[in-house]
Amino acid sequence: MTSKFLRSFLAIAVVSMISAWAQTGSAAAPSEAAGAASAPATTTPTTIATGTGSKVGTINIEQAVIGSNEGQRDFQALQKKLEPKQNELKQQNDELESLQKQLQTQEGKLNEDARATLVKQIETKKKSFDRAVQDAQEDAQNQQKEIFQRILQKMAPVIIKHAQETGFAMIVDTSNPWPQSPILWYGDSGDITKAVVDLYNTQSGIAAPAPSGAATKPPSARPAAPKTTAPPAKQ
Repeated sequence: MTSKFLRSFLAIAVVSMISAWAQTGSAAAPSEAAGAASAPATTTPTTIATGTGSKVGTINIEQAVIGSNEGQRDFQALQKKLEPKQNELKQQNDELESLQKQLQTQEGKLNEDARATLVKQIETKKKSFDRAVQDAQEDAQNQQKEIFQRILQKMAPVIIKHAQETGFAMIVDTSNPWPQSPILWYGDSGDITKAVVDLYNTQSGIAAPAPSGAATKPPSARPAAPKTTAPPAKQ
């Protein structure tokens, strides 16, 4: 399951970059596509090809980018890069749970001052943990965005060229299911996701990464939240 960040990012990235390629009907320079990426999205992610075809096709942009050899390689590398931070946050989370357990097991045995000190320690650590989680999540999302945008920028002309050569007049993105997107139903016959991934892999020349034992997915910087919170100090 991909991150919510990628789903929200698609609405901007797909429209701004792919639509820019479709309007020109040719492989524009990467700098042109990068400029188009800054434009705000105002419509549903849709690719309008300039060919003479009349078919409507579909593509799962999210799946295409992440499923490409380059996407798998780069997201796996990012996952590995974020592991130290994940471990650090997990350690902080474990410390919080240990302190909470200590407070619960010693309830009624601590004097008011000792209890207040322990509660304060838990509250301080939790605030620090929450800030660290937020910072780590933002950093991970920014790095995910950079990878996704870079690959999509290079994949856009491949999508347009394939759509034009195979007689499609329109390609719609199916990354989000209905009702998050206006596409209620679509058949597999018009889906070009695999074809585009294969073409992009050939063009990029990047070999498939070694199997990691799990499906490639964008990494998450957020660990499980502490299961408990400190109770308020006794009145």
